[in-house]
Amino acid sequence: MRVLILCVGLLGVMMLDARLQARAGTWCSHYDASTYNCGFNSYAQCMANISGVGGLCRPNFFEPSGYERPPRYYPRKRYYR
Repeated sequence: MRVLILCVGLLGVMMLDARLQARAGTWCSHYDASTYNCGFNSYAQCMANISGVGGLCRPNFFEPSGYERPPRYYPRKRYYR
């Protein structure tokens, strides 16, 4: 019974960890027109990846940058009778 509880607990932790790790990096290495990898957090990591292979590094335009303004909130007007 203890083994079952331990296995369920480990499975839960693994699922939480997998969900938290699913983020794209801020830099993408483009090898050709249809092949790219967006898993780099710094420009140096991206450049190290394409060294010897060729390609170029660009900022990740698939993910929002975080510098965008949040949408404005317009409170709903209430009409009283």
